[in-house]
Amino acid sequence: MKCRYCLSTESKVVDSRPTDDGTSIRRRRECINCGKRFTTYEKIEEIPIMVVKKDGSREPFDSSKILSGVRKACEKRPVSSADQELLVDSVVREVFNSLEQEVPSNAIGEMVIRRLKDLDDVAYVRFASVYRQFKDISTFMEELKLLLDEK
Repeated sequence: MKCRYCLSTESKVVDSRPTDDGTSIRRRRECINCGKRFTTYEKIEEIPIMVVKKDGSREPFDSSKILSGVRKACEKRPVSSADQELLVDSVVREVFNSLEQEVPSNAIGEMVIRRLKDLDDVAYVRFASVYRQFKDISTFMEELKLLLDEK
C-alpha cells in the first residue's frame, strides 16, 4: 500500500475490522517512513458471471431476477421473505461456487426448482409452469402426478 502522504510503500496494519455490511475489511495503516496513518479497504474481487439464455444471448448474472421469480411463485403462500432470500442466497452460492464464467439459464432454473420443491409445493408448481413452459393442461397434470408420486 502506498502512503498517501509521502508515497512510501512500507506500512504496517494497526487495526483491522469488517465493514458494517460485511462485504469488505477496513484496515488502519501506519506509514513506516513518515509515521502518518491512513485507512484502506479490502474487498473480494468478483468475477463477472454471464448467464447464457435459451436464445444464445448473454447477460450479466443478476440475483434480483431470481428473487423476483421466487417471490412471484411464493405469492400468497406461507413462505417467509427470509426463507425466499435464503433460497436465492443458496442458488447464488451454488452459481459462484461452480467457478464457471458462463452459466446456462436453464441450470439456474433447475437450481431454483430443486429448492422450491422442498420449500412449498404450490410455489414449486407455479415456478415450474412458467420455467418449463407448460403447453397445456396435460403437461401441467404430468408434473403434478410426478410431485404426488414423490410425496
